[in-house]
Amino acid sequence: MSAWLNPIQRWVWSDPVRRGYRLLRFAEVEADGGRDLARAAELTPDPKLRRLYLRHAADEQRHSDMFRRRGAALLRESARRGAGWQPDWLAPGERGLDDVEVEEGRDGPLLAFLHLSEAAAARSFAVYHQAVGADAETREVFARILKDENFHMSYTRHELGRVAPQKQGWLLWKARLGRLWKGYLRFAVALAGVMGAILLTLQYFILLPVFALGAKRAAKREPEGWAPARDKRDLKGQY
Repeated sequence: MSAWLNPIQRWVWSDPVRRGYRLLRFAEVEADGGRDLARAAELTPDPKLRRLYLRHAADEQRHSDMFRRRGAALLRESARRGAGWQPDWLAPGERGLDDVEVEEGRDGPLLAFLHLSEAAAARSFAVYHQAVGADAETREVFARILKDENFHMSYTRHELGRVAPQKQGWLLWKARLGRLWKGYLRFAVALAGVMGAILLTLQYFILLPVFALGAKRAAKREPEGWAPARDKRDLKGQY
């Protein structure tokens, strides 16, 4: 993660309530990843990969439990309630495992995807480990999970070279392009949200006064006091 984002990360993680909800979000992503890996273990014909996928799935579930316990503890310790603004795109967790497509006979693309996802998660968690500051318990959670992430990153790269020795380079590049595209979409969605809020604010302060002024002028043109009643008409006919 870029060094210029470190001050932003410290701000994101400085609030205990925001920190708690961030960890709960990480717990959801890790649990989803564990289910995907369990599904991959069912589909792969490779016995070694099946064992590794199952171990990886168990690790993801354990990470989910750790994040959930710590996040819940932070929220219990805090007097405030409500998630507030959650800058998800500034503090991503292990992105991608929650939307990976697990297909039978496609261990190569899956391993390439997992390797890049685990590498990105390891970098992000290392930054978060420092960003939480004096919160020793949360730092310990990230430190323990980082050890597993390094193993996941190592085994996925090694197994990719074993199952797809001729295509491993292309598979990694293809996975990188996919991650770049998803990153662009996340940025575009975040930017659209910010721009939408700005435009709505400008409309409120620019257009609303114009309509208010028009209504005020129209009110001045209305005569004061009671207006004379209209002439009586025959109410029996249409006109």
